[in-house]
Amino acid sequence: MKIIFMGTPEFAVPSLQLLIEEGYSIVAVVTQPDRPKGRKRILTPPPVKVEAEKHGIPVLQPEKLRQADSVELLRAFQPDLIVTAAYGQILPKSVLDLPAHGCINIHASLLPKYRGGAPIHYAVMQGEPVTGVTIMYMAEGLDTGDMISRVEVPIADSDTTGTMFEKLSAAGAGLLKSTLPELLEGRIQASVQNEADAVYSPNIKREDERIDWSRSALSIFNQIRGLNPFPGAYTTWNHEVMKIWASRKPEPAGERESNDGLKRDLPAGMPVPGTVLQSRPEGIEVKTGDGTLWLTEIQPPGKKAMEVAQFIKGSSIPDGTVLGSQ
Repeated sequence: MKIIFMGTPEFAVPSLQLLIEEGYSIVAVVTQPDRPKGRKRILTPPPVKVEAEKHGIPVLQPEKLRQADSVELLRAFQPDLIVTAAYGQILPKSVLDLPAHGCINIHASLLPKYRGGAPIHYAVMQGEPVTGVTIMYMAEGLDTGDMISRVEVPIADSDTTGTMFEKLSAAGAGLLKSTLPELLEGRIQASVQNEADAVYSPNIKREDERIDWSRSALSIFNQIRGLNPFPGAYTTWNHEVMKIWASRKPEPAGERESNDGLKRDLPAGMPVPGTVLQSRPEGIEVKTGDGTLWLTEIQPPGKKAMEVAQFIKGSSIPDGTVLGSQ
């Protein structure tokens, strides 16, 4: 049984490791080309390439998999199965048709919800209580193939996209371990996705990162943790970008904590959304469209990310400041 593994980021590494540990014959690994990273733009290999080279597995890095020469390279390996996990390119039909056992994908959501390139971000940003991993047969559409198996993974209030990447990465490897034997023995009963339930999660755009303070405190709380650790939610302060990395889950709408530490009702004639109400070591309280939100970790313009307690030792955002105003 000859397998080609396709993947790029850290998310895919545990699944590659699982295949190696289980003794499957991985004839090649396909990953994205090395890319410049960091302020110094140092050319950096993808995590999957690093792992493959540790085990002496041939690595292919085509810029575009749809090119005829790329397809012929894969054909030469005569794969029986192709396994993908966050590879980063859509497989053309010429590749999908290569292996006798088809191409399967480890997708980080409970399909058909959150198809597309940012399923973990969207699940957290939407405040989902649970997400998961689906292993599916690949088809020409975007994450539209028949589902083979899946596993649920809860999302806690304390989770971010970063913590969920780790949890779902491990869950995907575990699901692959239990699924592959049944698939290769022909004991899989795949199920068709219900198109009526399909929800898409396209790659995060710049406008998705901007905080709209007129939204509810809870939705902004979910946006902030859904964009942590990358690319980060932001607002503006003094017409400069300020990243917001963490906040505290809001109290029920209509309640707030005053300077004396007691909860009090929001006063009538409240300032506009985005107004800073107070700053304390444990956070900066900001008015939203529904309640208030305490920011706990920020990145002021031109500085590193820091806890609010550290920030207010040397600086301050005056009460009444309107964040996000142009």
